[in-house]
Amino acid sequence: MLRLRAICPFSWRMFQFRPFSFEPLISQMTKSTDEEQIFDLIEKNKAILTEEQVGCAFSMLWQFQRQKISLLKNVEYIREHPQFLTLQDLATTKMEFMNDTTLVNVLYITQQFGIKAHDPLIEALVTEAWRRLERFDISVLSKFSSCLVDQHLYFSPLMGEIADIVNRNLESIQDLRSLSVLMVNISSLISQRFQEQLVNKTELLFDTIDPSQVNTARRIVQFLRNIKYSYYPLLERCNQVFLSNMNHLDLDFISKILSLYHSLQFYNFQFFLMAKKRLTEMIPLFDHPANFVKLLVALGPLAGPQEKDRLKSTILLMSEELTSQQALAVMEAMEEMESRNSHLIKKIASILCKHLDNYKPVELLRITQTLIFLHFQSKDFFVKLRELLISYLKVSVVPSEIALLVCALSMLPSPHLDEARISQIEAVLPQCDLSDLNDFATSVLRCIQYDHTYLDSTPGKQLKLLQKLDYHGRQRLQKCNDLNLLWKEVKSLKGDWFAHSLLEETVVTLQRLMDEINYMNIAGIASFISRSNYLSTSLLDRIASVVVQQIEKIHPFAILGVILPFCALNYDPPQRDEFFGTCIQHLNSHLILCSSLNMKVQFRLMELNRAVCLECPEYQIPWFHERFCQQYNKDTGSMNGAQQQIYKMLAEVLGGINFVKASVLTPYYYTIGFECILDKRKNPLPYGSHNLTLGKLPKIHSESNTQIAGSRLPPGAEKIALEFLDSRAFCRNTPHLKGKSAMKKRHLEILGYHVIQIPHFEWNSMALSTKGARMDYLRERIFGAGKSDHCFY
Repeated sequence: MLRLRAICPFSWRMFQFRPFSFEPLISQMTKSTDEEQIFDLIEKNKAILTEEQVGCAFSMLWQFQRQKISLLKNVEYIREHPQFLTLQDLATTKMEFMNDTTLVNVLYITQQFGIKAHDPLIEALVTEAWRRLERFDISVLSKFSSCLVDQHLYFSPLMGEIADIVNRNLESIQDLRSLSVLMVNISSLISQRFQEQLVNKTELLFDTIDPSQVNTARRIVQFLRNIKYSYYPLLERCNQVFLSNMNHLDLDFISKILSLYHSLQFYNFQFFLMAKKRLTEMIPLFDHPANFVKLLVALGPLAGPQEKDRLKSTILLMSEELTSQQALAVMEAMEEMESRNSHLIKKIASILCKHLDNYKPVELLRITQTLIFLHFQSKDFFVKLRELLISYLKVSVVPSEIALLVCALSMLPSPHLDEARISQIEAVLPQCDLSDLNDFATSVLRCIQYDHTYLDSTPGKQLKLLQKLDYHGRQRLQKCNDLNLLWKEVKSLKGDWFAHSLLEETVVTLQRLMDEINYMNIAGIASFISRSNYLSTSLLDRIASVVVQQIEKIHPFAILGVILPFCALNYDPPQRDEFFGTCIQHLNSHLILCSSLNMKVQFRLMELNRAVCLECPEYQIPWFHERFCQQYNKDTGSMNGAQQQIYKMLAEVLGGINFVKASVLTPYYYTIGFECILDKRKNPLPYGSHNLTLGKLPKIHSESNTQIAGSRLPPGAEKIALEFLDSRAFCRNTPHLKGKSAMKKRHLEILGYHVIQIPHFEWNSMALSTKGARMDYLRERIFGAGKSDHCFY
């Protein structure tokens, strides 16, 4: 025995000083009840700890940490504990022998404890993981990608390698939980084709997840938000997961989903209803500003009047404790709630003012926009805000930041751009995208309007700057060769400058790239055409063709946006029957209406009911919107200048005010501007007495139920409907009548009216610049050619 000890001293030492195997030590760690017991075990066994035991110690410390309420305070205590430093040293020496799961887990936990990215341990762990990257399984790879995200390495070569691994192995991946993590983390790097593949893979695997896996569903929605793709089939399936688990969702989770839905413009009535109920139940639970502000932001836009009052009164009591970021969040929530609580607005504004120097430029823009919307007025506040914006602007060199600072300045009272600021803008124009250029142009136009209105001058340098903005905008459009990149810049553009200076060039660019229109971008581009009011037959033909070819990939919820430009702009594509037939067939299986319809949906349903009753009587569909229309048509407003002119002239042309009616409500509840009756000899017939103050519309004249207009008239007489059509009735780029006005004319004719439409470009033309010319115009339109000298009895 002694000889054996002399020959094998190392083995004897191991036997003598390591009385327990690593299994019992790991067992002791897993049975520990707090961090101190773990640290005691590390201190007593640090000389013999294996890589598995080091990994177990990290895991147990993180497990205890997740159970704490005061996380930040405990993290600091753990991070500075001497035995935690010992554990880090052990990890450095043992990492080479750790398995993949332990290695990445140690990296993840050290980052959660606040160890910085430049720490030698973190750098060594990342390097070792990078070396093993190709052999990682999907769960380890997903966790490692999250570690890189924590270090803000979204665009790093390493993240690119991870994206490539996912791409090469996508077909074999079956773990949607891990895949959803990777999808979110690599979303900034991947192509549109890869995005589509991930969406398709997610659909295939969705039924494999447990219905309670709300975090997986949340990450799928987050991925769709990241790639800016409102893909309804996946959104609906994720939404169903949230609905089935609503009673278990906390404030943070609901807030996140509401924010994601808002970004994706996905609105689900049932989710909002249940979220509102769940959040309302939480109002009494939070008495700390951090949580209550989050509740206010989430619930405020959904809440009813009583809940809003409770929220505002509670936040007012907490206002003294609000941080700068919480005050900003409250003010923006008040904007969402359209609050006019002046006391609360002034209180929150005073907090914003106190912290104004600490806000970033983009936050100053948000503050400016919100306070202007809420009609807040304070000369001292706005002076301080202007000085701060200018100080940021003087040192800024980033085009997007300069654009938002100039935008904020232009929204303040008495906006003005001096020569230095104009020169600064001109210097960055070649680097600007369309969004930046649009912001600059909108800001310059505000300043020009102020100078012209209040200073009675229009500085030439500002006009020259507008010309340069036009030039650079056209240049950017002409150089664009990718529809998706163009769409990212164009889709949110609005305002006078874009409409007048770049809209036509934008349409030309869309036409040049229209072969790239597909089922993913078709709804957005169709919506853009509707909003822009610009008739491009080639673009609409391409949209119709894509719909016919790829209808199975287009969600029924997107069909309305796709067909809207055809209806709004009154255009039928060459394959009209196939196009509309395909759309209708696709919609048939998804005609789902919730029990509580909002006003917009009710109005659209009324229009459909009316159109079917009038144009397809053979279907014998009943008119079931009488009560709705009676409630909807209560206020008729007042006449504009052109309508007042026409009303007075009609009275003269027809022989008196009792020969014309204004604001007539027809059967099926169309409102027409003016109505008169001619007998069979084209002589006007009088109505009853009129009591009308010019500029005010009389009480609505209505025909009961659904009678045809001429059914009660003398034989041979006809009713004439006169409609003044302003610019909204026509396409922007051509005097082509839009669909709504064309349909109204068609329906009024079915109802027995002779319809006379007076286009604004005729009424305001040089040919009708005198009263006499306009009177002759009205006589000719009403009585026909050669009737200018018509005699009245």
